[in-house]
Order: sequence, then structure tokens, then C-alpha cells
Amino acid sequence: MVIDDHEPSRRQLVTSLRSCGYQIAAEGSRGKVALALSQACGSEVIIMAVGLADLDGIEAAREIMQTRPLPVMRATHAGVLSYLIKPLRVEELAPAIELAVSRFREFISLRNEVSTLKLNLEERKLIERAKGLLMEQCHLSDERAYALMKKASMNMRKPMADIAQAILLAGGLLSETNP
Repeated sequence: MVIDDHEPSRRQLVTSLRSCGYQIAAEGSRGKVALALSQACGSEVIIMAVGLADLDGIEAAREIMQTRPLPVMRATHAGVLSYLIKPLRVEELAPAIELAVSRFREFISLRNEVSTLKLNLEERKLIERAKGLLMEQCHLSDERAYALMKKASMNMRKPMADIAQAILLAGGLLSETNP
């Protein structure tokens, strides 16, 4: 997708991209058009000017990265993964696009890793709370409470986090019935 409010620059860029073998999914001249097109069309890379009339290209890039992350090129801030300098040189296109796509893949990989780590941390907190509840209500040692949860997890073929959730739910019900 190509977004540039300077018509001659946009035409040159589209022509250059096509001559390098790239397909143009969409093009436009405004930041708000970029936002809409990034959601609607199947673009793999966005090349966008920084100074757009209605919405700054940097702000548009920020919003795109929050709603539907894509490799965005040209602006140098806001999570943009590569940039091109005007006047454009055709020989710079393919390496810049490859760099943007490569950095984007790294970004997605890191984002997924962070999500996994957050989930693991939340599960660990849940397990620790359940273990603490078992220790308190059943007068078990730390090791014994953990071993009991692990054994239940293995016997029921359920993740430890599911067992912990059930223990906390049952513990809450027990504490409500025995004030």
C-alpha cells in the first residue's frame, strides 16, 4: 500500500514498485485513508509519507501498529520499521522492503514471546495462590501442597493452572460456608 499526498512522488513510487515486481494493493493521499485501507485491503507492507494533510504519517503509523500491525516504511518514528529518502532511488526499494518485513517479523515474534511470558506469569501466580490456600486450609507444607496439585494435574490430565483455579474456587466456597 502506498500513501503519499504528493502525487508525482506517489506515481513514481508505484511505478518503481511495480518495476521491482511488487503488487500495489491500494494507494491514497491521506492518513485517514491509510487507516481505513490498512484494515480493508490485504497489504503486507505500507509505504507512507510523513507529512500528510489530514493526519500525520507518524500518527497514522502508530494507529496502524496498534490495530493491525504491518511493516510501515518511510517515517522514522512510531514503530516504523524502515524508511526511504526522497528523491527515491529504485535500487533502494527491495532492500528497504526486505528490511521492513524482517524487522516486522522480529517485532511479531517478540510480541508473541511477551504474551507467552505474561500468561506464564499469571499462571504461576494462580498456582502460588492455590498452593497458599492449600497450605493454610489443609495445614500442608509448601512441598506437600505443590506435590498434591501436581499429582491432581497428572491424574486428571489438566494443566496446573486449571487445578489451581479449581482449588481457589473451592476454597472460596468453603470459606463462605464456614465463617
